Amino acid sequence: PSAGAAQPAVSATEAISQLQDVRRSIDFTLALIKSGRSEEAFEEARDGYLKHFEQVEIPLRAADNRLTIEAESRFAEIRQLIRTAAPIETIRDSLIGLRAIIDDCERRLTAVGTAAPALVAAQSALIIFREGFEVVLLVSILLGYLEAARSPQMIKPILVGIGLAGVATVATVIGLRFLFRFLPVSIEVLEGVTALVAVAVLFYVSFWLVARLEHKRWMEFVQARLWSAVSLGSTGSLVMVGFTAVYREGFETALFYQSLLSFGAGLGRWVMAGLGVGLAALTLVAWAIFRLGRQLPVRRFMQTAVVMVMVTSIAFLGNAIHSLQAADLVPYQNLPDWPRMPIFLAQATGYWPTMQTVLGQAFLAAVYVSGALYAFVLRPRLTASRVRAGALPPPVNPAAA
Repeated sequence: PSAGAAQPAVSATEAISQLQDVRRSIDFTLALIKSGRSEEAFEEARDGYLKHFEQVEIPLRAADNRLTIEAESRFAEIRQLIRTAAPIETIRDSLIGLRAIIDDCERRLTAVGTAAPALVAAQSALIIFREGFEVVLLVSILLGYLEAARSPQMIKPILVGIGLAGVATVATVIGLRFLFRFLPVSIEVLEGVTALVAVAVLFYVSFWLVARLEHKRWMEFVQARLWSAVSLGSTGSLVMVGFTAVYREGFETALFYQSLLSFGAGLGRWVMAGLGVGLAALTLVAWAIFRLGRQLPVRRFMQTAVVMVMVTSIAFLGNAIHSLQAADLVPYQNLPDWPRMPIFLAQATGYWPTMQTVLGQAFLAAVYVSGALYAFVLRPRLTASRVRAGALPPPVNPAAA
């Protein structure tokens, strides 16, 4: 009989605690292998299974017997690789794979709860609504310009370009998922790099001042392109104006959803639910703008959305660092005395109790707080003082900015 047969049944909570010990054993085994201490690595790998994972097997078998068998097989494979002095890279890759399996085990033993689905759904709704809101504003400007120029015959090519951009956005989402499956790079590395790119984009659009100026420049660029296309009377040029105006936002959306889905294992339906809510809200906004001609409080919305975008980027950063740690590209420095969230909530927030993830998230949060203090407190005061001193003219209409 196995060593686990004599073990009393443990609860799911106790099993999750044992999985933490398994993770520490995996980390220690990898460190021993790298330092050339193969015999100690073998003993650690064996103990990680016999002393800890076997206590997880009874509740895990009830939840997912296939996953239990997969984990057992991977433990046996690692011990065999160490015993036969396989190359370090081969053992390392197998240990990295075991980390992912242990995460799957914890998901099967953990209740999803309400906080993680709510947070992920809110992030999903925010992404599609914010990016879609930009598209609605751009399209309203394009169509308004053509109507004012009395060129209704040019509206159709613009709409064709917009439609093609929508198709290209969906294709980009599917293409990224397909690409992740077939590139000869580990999924952890791809997820980490993609999330870092998403963080960089979110960082760029997060600050109110930067987002406002960038938005203005982009609108001016689109209007200039439209004027040039109208002057030429080229259908192809008009199609490209509609396409480029919308696909820029579409590509960002595809990038953000790739990261959200990558780190939302077990929460995919909530990502889709948030997508549906965001699209429904966006439809109402578009209807209000195009059919009722209402002026919406753009600045107020951007100020509200930017806070949520900042929080989302902090979550992405934590998950990116964690994914690169799992791929053994960023070192682990565990914080054993820090609390650990249930795995689904950890995925939604990006909080993992390691020195690298905590410092990374804290640094980004500090940058955001500093930027917000400058944009909303310090800069208005400096501007007001310069206006009082006569160095600047008074603002014409700050509410319309």
